Amino acid sequence: MIDFARVQKELQECSRDIEASGITVTPKSENLARLTGTIPGPIGTPYEGGIFQIDISLPDGYPFEPPKMQFATKVWHPNISSQSGAICLDILKDQWSPALTLKTALLSVQALLSAPQPDDPQDAVVAQQYLKDYQTFSGTARYWTETFAKTSSLGVEEKVSRGSGFFLFIYNFSAYS
Repeated sequence: MIDFARVQKELQECSRDIEASGITVTPKSENLARLTGTIPGPIGTPYEGGIFQIDISLPDGYPFEPPKMQFATKVWHPNISSQSGAICLDILKDQWSPALTLKTALLSVQALLSAPQPDDPQDAVVAQQYLKDYQTFSGTARYWTETFAKTSSLGVEEKVSRGSGFFLFIYNFSAYS
């Protein structure tokens, strides 16, 4: 059974610390088993300036089982599926501990954005690009951040249509490298 008192406490901790961390966790509805987390893109990375949404589902065994997290915001990263948003991170699997919290899990996901592990990829195409052509990887990751993780007056569809030639060039270039 989910420890909802603990979840409430974790939500309060995140809301108290939002100025320092930039991390938020909010319920999707009155059911505290489905949450939305947001993390800012780390400074000095292609993700800088982006705000990334993460869908969080708490299993019945939480906090003794890890939360299930996946990116709702599209992101170009070796350890995150560019298709589904699935995250390859040990603490979300076999290295979870009940001492960890939703906030520490989101901080770990944010740290993963800063330090990709291409030798243990979730997305093999992105990992190969990262290893073989970092400049193209970085440009693509920045483009995806601009398109999907930044708010502006342009809608995502308009951003994609304006930049689709650039993206297709990079994607096709990387696919045949």
